[in-house]
Amino acid sequence: MPKPKLKLVAGEADVSVDLSAVFNALDMAVCVLDQDGQILSANSSAEQLLGRSLESIRGETLSSVSPELHEAEAVALRASARGLVISEHGVHVHSPRTGLDYSMDVAASPIPDSNGWVAVRIVESTVSQQMDRRLGYLGAARSVSGMAAVLAHEVKNPLSGIRGASQLLDQHVSAADRQLTDLIRDEVDRICALVDRMGEFSGETVLHPVALNIHKVLDRVHKVASNGFATHVSFVTNYDPSLPAVSGERDLLIQVFLNLVKNAAEAVPVKGGCITLRTSYKPGVRLTSSGQRDSRDLPLVVEVSDNGSGIPPSLREHLFDPFVTSKPNGSGLGLALTAKLIDDHGGMIDYDSTPGQTTFRVLLPIHSDMPTEEYEGEG
Repeated sequence: MPKPKLKLVAGEADVSVDLSAVFNALDMAVCVLDQDGQILSANSSAEQLLGRSLESIRGETLSSVSPELHEAEAVALRASARGLVISEHGVHVHSPRTGLDYSMDVAASPIPDSNGWVAVRIVESTVSQQMDRRLGYLGAARSVSGMAAVLAHEVKNPLSGIRGASQLLDQHVSAADRQLTDLIRDEVDRICALVDRMGEFSGETVLHPVALNIHKVLDRVHKVASNGFATHVSFVTNYDPSLPAVSGERDLLIQVFLNLVKNAAEAVPVKGGCITLRTSYKPGVRLTSSGQRDSRDLPLVVEVSDNGSGIPPSLREHLFDPFVTSKPNGSGLGLALTAKLIDDHGGMIDYDSTPGQTTFRVLLPIHSDMPTEEYEGEG
């Protein structure tokens, strides 16, 4: 049986490429398993990961070839049974062969019309690399914590004056404008509370999560932004009103999305700038968070998109590292703190960026023990 070919068109020339050569050229381990988890095929990177040739492992299961890959095998079987693409990030693994701990990202994709076959992608990353990244977030948080401890008194004093001024304004504005003075007081109170809690950012934040309607959080962010730093920006909201409640703390989640919206507002053009807030429910992604052994589902997706010029390629690899910024007067702490707060909530953040379109994507867990609040839109 001839090997399948892929026909590529490059300028005037047509090039036929053996698909197995493409498969083996991938720098990530990819295996094809049947519905029972038995290995049907594996590329060269997978052979290196497993330490054996394809001929010697065909027909075996991943866990029988390499016991530390039992979780990868479980992901593949779930994907096959459900017919869904399933990803797990930060899976902690102990190798009995080497005695070393490491982590891996696993993604399993069902192959259409194949009776339950799945393609499994396995990407290794060392625990030390992930810890370096996490310590980077914590280092940024400690820097902010130190500044907060020194400046808390000076910051809270003028905030108190602003709050008092807003109360005086209530006596001279219309009823319609009072919602703006109410907004000023609410934001002052929230900032004071965040300053009080800033010291907690230097270590593992102790959360007291409750069931929250994420759209009410986003509505507050939208209102604060459109009445403040993003008055020049048009907003588009595309919400899934049937989302279950998120598990988190309201003020911290407001801070997370305010940071992302503020970055977006600074990136868009002065004329024609647009920010899109989008929510959706996408099962299949799981994460093992820092300090936890059990993985958790992250089906709630919140996206903040802008039509700015995109993230410079030189910054992309270290975007969430502290003190990395493209802004002339930026501190480079905002995204590091944002990533830490999301990690504290058991979630994860990633992004895609091309010229004219940047999207930050936040995945969060649901609060399974409490009912969902109804969402009726921004009032």
